[in-house]
Amino acid sequence: MLVGSSLSFQSILHSRRYRHNICKELMLVKSKRRTKFGITRCKILGSLNRQTDKTRLFVLSDLHTDYAENMTWVDCISTSGHQEDVLLVAGDVAETYDNFLSTMSLLRKRFKHVFYVPGNHDLWCREGEDFLDSLEKLNSLLHACDELGVNSKPKIIGDLGIIPLFSWYHESFDTEQDITGPRIPSLEMVCKDFHVCRWPAELSWRDDSLARFFDAMNEKHAHNIEEIQQKCKNIITFSHFVPRLELCPEKRMLFYPNLPKIIGSNYLETRIRLIHGDKGRETACHVFGHTHFGWDAFLDGIRYVQAPLAYPRERKRRMNGGEDWLPFCIHSDGKFTQRQHFDWSNYYSVNPREPDNLHPAPWVAKYYKRRMQ
Repeated sequence: MLVGSSLSFQSILHSRRYRHNICKELMLVKSKRRTKFGITRCKILGSLNRQTDKTRLFVLSDLHTDYAENMTWVDCISTSGHQEDVLLVAGDVAETYDNFLSTMSLLRKRFKHVFYVPGNHDLWCREGEDFLDSLEKLNSLLHACDELGVNSKPKIIGDLGIIPLFSWYHESFDTEQDITGPRIPSLEMVCKDFHVCRWPAELSWRDDSLARFFDAMNEKHAHNIEEIQQKCKNIITFSHFVPRLELCPEKRMLFYPNLPKIIGSNYLETRIRLIHGDKGRETACHVFGHTHFGWDAFLDGIRYVQAPLAYPRERKRRMNGGEDWLPFCIHSDGKFTQRQHFDWSNYYSVNPREPDNLHPAPWVAKYYKRRMQ
């Protein structure tokens, strides 16, 4: 039972007929879809058919299981198909402690190893939760992970080195020209973090102090990271926030053009390069989350992957690539899987980034025209 949830939420979760039908639908895999850029999306194989005795590694972010549909999706992950597998959870599990605990418990029962880094939604201080601030909640979440056997520290699993990286965004991460207009709301109006995350006086979203604080948390694991670098050829780092601006569509493509100001950290990319090297290497991979765009691209010798469950309404629009490909397997049979095809990473694989082009994309222009009527 999910403590603190509403009666309707419980009844949905525990309705056998509902769960059976939903789980059956989640098993369906669509072979091909046409994207809005005219690129045919290749079939992304589901995660249930094991064809290897070796450990597989899956990734997933932005579970948002405060939504009943998302909690049901997690509950429908096979209880037998992943008993030898690893899962990386790249943040934004749930807004409430109770839903976080329930979600991580479900995942821990399904995977042999589960790793986690916190996202912004995880650190919201919701009504009815007795946390002094978001740092106290963070410590409570990490303690819960320890109790469940969920890893939030670097560790070697087989031939894989897995390194969770703590991070937070800062506004100066965005270095591209702004799109301005009377209909574009301020960050304070759009970003709920500013109102439901609570920080000590010395930390503020108005500068880079939060980004520096979270980045410094990684220093305590320097010895473990060095050991992984010495022993492992295949290394996977993962964070919730975005390490590079190129991993987000240009502002003219976004319904909210100020989004890049609240998504990423330069400190994060610097740390990733310290681990994987300035030029990267063929066996270097970083997994991230937060923006809810499915992404798989190579930049300067490192593979960057985002595999978000996202919100139910976003999955219906396939903004994240849908749900039939999740959780996403990125390492199997002792090697990394082939790069997969997603709308935006596909688009930028054949089109140059044009940050100085401030003309809104057709769907954005249509959206703001409708708002002005």
